[in-house]
Amino acid sequence: MKRNKRMTFAVIAVLALVVAACSPAEPAATTAAQTTTTVAQTTTTEDPKAGWPDRLVFGFVPSREAEELQDRVDVLAGILADALDIEVVGLVTPDYPSLGQAMATTAGSDQIIHMGALPPLGYVTTAENFPGAVELFAQSERNGSLFYWTQYFTNDASICTGAPVQGSFIHDDAGNSVGVGPGESSATQVGWNSDGTRDETNDPGLRCPTPVALTVVAGKTFSFVTPGSASGYLFPLGELIAAGVNPGQFNELFGGSHDGSVTAVYQGDADFGASFDDARRNVRVTPENAAGLSDVGSKVIVFNISKPIPNDVIAVRSDMPDSLKDAIFDALAAFIATPQGLELMDQIYSWTGLVRAGPQTEAGMAIIRAAAEAAGLFD
Repeated sequence: MKRNKRMTFAVIAVLALVVAACSPAEPAATTAAQTTTTVAQTTTTEDPKAGWPDRLVFGFVPSREAEELQDRVDVLAGILADALDIEVVGLVTPDYPSLGQAMATTAGSDQIIHMGALPPLGYVTTAENFPGAVELFAQSERNGSLFYWTQYFTNDASICTGAPVQGSFIHDDAGNSVGVGPGESSATQVGWNSDGTRDETNDPGLRCPTPVALTVVAGKTFSFVTPGSASGYLFPLGELIAAGVNPGQFNELFGGSHDGSVTAVYQGDADFGASFDDARRNVRVTPENAAGLSDVGSKVIVFNISKPIPNDVIAVRSDMPDSLKDAIFDALAAFIATPQGLELMDQIYSWTGLVRAGPQTEAGMAIIRAAAEAAGLFD
């Protein structure tokens, strides 16, 4: 090839001398310009958006009231649309199975959900039911942590060993539940803002002075979230059984969402309940929710927490182009790093950060899979 190129250049040089000898200088310059133009026209650039859909659908599940969540999801969809320069639709689906099935479908593009924010159990179940259809994309952070936990709560302060106090529970180095004061947990507590300042509009969240054993639930009504929730069903059910409180020894109620579970206990429809920590913030009074429960922090009292649970993930269809995945992550990470983005994502799912999925995320999903298999969900 090198020899052929030298021969070509030699021929071109000879032709150039002939042209120079037989033609005026101006036409020769024109010929050179035409040659340059021809070469430039044959140069092609790969389309950076090759394979991108004209319309991207981002699915969510209702961790709170669907209508309120939809309003905030619409705002996020608009931010993504501006960053990606394509149409983005935010869609709140009825539940986790519906979102997973829509992400795995091969039907027309108007029925496909390209990416979804899923709880860990929702992702593991989707991957189990539709092998190879979806893949991990990113994992959420809450105040720097990739893990959260179930909070167990009650409307009966008499189960505590003493008067309830402000604060929450965390895990010590041995994995035991221990009480801490406000602001000493990775989860933002009701009555406090995500920046650590006091939220004077709402009562501060109360907890029992020391953890109370789950056996207290026996014979009472317990509010779960939905059967597809890790923190709202899988982990609390497994821990109740491990404590010796089997199904049938207590009455089950499903709140339908985390704030629904909190509200059921607040209203007295259930004696005890479970949600992520701290879902009491979902039903507090805010500028957007003037009809919220300003005293939920003092009437719904946390009495224990579960083992650590991996945070929510974002999954994408396996056929999504890498260039689109990179652009989406860059846009989401940049947005959540802004004050506006932090506030919005805190309102949607209490996320304070986002990391690209990697070995740590895979390890977290293995924890969920083991718990699901132990509960017989994949039998």
